Amino acid sequence: MTGLEQRAIGRTTVAVTCLGLGGGALGGMYETVEAGDAVAAVELAYARGIRYFDAAPMYGHGRAEERLGHGLAGAERSSFVLSTKVGMVIEPLPSSDPAAELRYADPFLFDGHFDFSYDACLRSLEGSMRRIGTDRIDIVYIHDPDEGDSLLPPPRRTGREHFAEAMDGAYRALDDLRSQGVVRAVGVGLNGTDMLARFARAGDFDCFLLAGRYTLLEQNGLDDLLPLCAEREISIVVGGVFNSGILATGTAVAHPTYNYEPADARTLTRVRGIEHACAEYGVPLAAAALQFPLGHPAVATVLPGARSTAEVRANVDAVGTPIPSGLWETLRDRDLVSPHAPTPSRSPASTEA
Repeated sequence: MTGLEQRAIGRTTVAVTCLGLGGGALGGMYETVEAGDAVAAVELAYARGIRYFDAAPMYGHGRAEERLGHGLAGAERSSFVLSTKVGMVIEPLPSSDPAAELRYADPFLFDGHFDFSYDACLRSLEGSMRRIGTDRIDIVYIHDPDEGDSLLPPPRRTGREHFAEAMDGAYRALDDLRSQGVVRAVGVGLNGTDMLARFARAGDFDCFLLAGRYTLLEQNGLDDLLPLCAEREISIVVGGVFNSGILATGTAVAHPTYNYEPADARTLTRVRGIEHACAEYGVPLAAAALQFPLGHPAVATVLPGARSTAEVRANVDAVGTPIPSGLWETLRDRDLVSPHAPTPSRSPASTEA
């Protein structure tokens, strides 16, 4: 078993392991994942010490939440932290529609649409708890209120933003549930930093799920969003820590992906530089990618996905890999990470007998 460091979420009593398990892959993002494989991945994650699990109705249109629930069914509920999201309502399709969700290889027969209203938030959360098989969710995020940065495939993005609707509807609902003790922490999940800064100033949030924008490859928000969050005691949960794959696979594979698309020449060049520095110190690229964000005091956890037990093992091993401080110094010297980015002083995991 691996002992993973635990960190508090904002000013709440919620504490998450520094490594969590993201549910996007469990729902079949990009390729089919068999139910048994998904459940086994969740079970192994728990066995290896992961105690934070995240899903969303959007992930496989309910499938990820169901699989997460099956994988955690044998665990004591108080021993782990669950998060899900509101803002995308899923409803049954009248018939099979393979174009309904282009990002999922084998989707449930449900379709999704944005609805950040108060009542839709309550209905969505009720549906999530039913699919997971739990009577409570610890952290609830308002999901993708900026469609320009959303996970929707480009043909379905309208470019609309839902800031006002989310604050007036979903935020009020979650704030009420938090005051009643039904929800323990309230957050927002986005792929961009600008709107998160607006949310930080507009409401009383405990955490933000920032996907892909504070990683070993790019440190957007380092000079504005993260200091604001540190000042307001809003924890950052880093999703997309591998930038859609390229920081896990490296550049040697065929068609490495960055930001959900084939990596461009500039990105490939930058990642090659990071790869070379890691190789000089004998550090796997994935280990550096998983541990780098954890050096910032505002970051509570990293949340990579996994679609198999092999990927879970790889993530747990990577977050426990010792990394010499010289690697971070070399990356700074070569202008491959921001000179202002705090870096880890030690591995946030230990192996226990």
